[in-house]
Amino acid sequence: MSRPDDLLEQPTIDDVYEQLEALEETVDTADERTEVRRTMRLVDRLSHNAAVGKVITEFTRKDKAEAFVGSVIVGLPMLVEDGVITVGTHLAAHPALLLANLAFTAALVVGILYVADFREVQIHDPYVGVVPRRPVWVLVIAFATAAGLLTLWGRVRWSEPWLALCQASVVFTAMAIGGSLGDILPGED
Repeated sequence: MSRPDDLLEQPTIDDVYEQLEALEETVDTADERTEVRRTMRLVDRLSHNAAVGKVITEFTRKDKAEAFVGSVIVGLPMLVEDGVITVGTHLAAHPALLLANLAFTAALVVGILYVADFREVQIHDPYVGVVPRRPVWVLVIAFATAAGLLTLWGRVRWSEPWLALCQASVVFTAMAIGGSLGDILPGED
């Protein structure tokens, strides 16, 4: 029976093993023992998975590469979509909507990284003491990738910088989502 103090402590894999070993001794049939042993093997495999229980604190070159790959994978189909040009033209004519789109994109990235709880991501060493590094880099990488690929593929003309910026912002939205997912979903850090 657990003591009240035990309820305050964070359980560990060893606690799970102990409970399974105790259960193994109390089951009545060979089938039940087999199921308990199978569960113990599953816990063993999970305990060796580096992603389980790992808290993300740093933003390394590997994270930047993952954000870039995620940006490309999610945003690539948008680069050839003519709707991007149309939506970008609309945003260029309505600067308030462009600002709303940029705020929406930043909120999505922060939500994916810190709120959606895919993995535990903590803020360490923020810029100027307040701005978290991870979303800043994800957003910068996504925008640079969007602008760079749109330019490379001749989808935007920078002779009209405002229009090109607004059109790039549309692809940027998708790439920022992909970049944040690419950064946190791959497993080991």
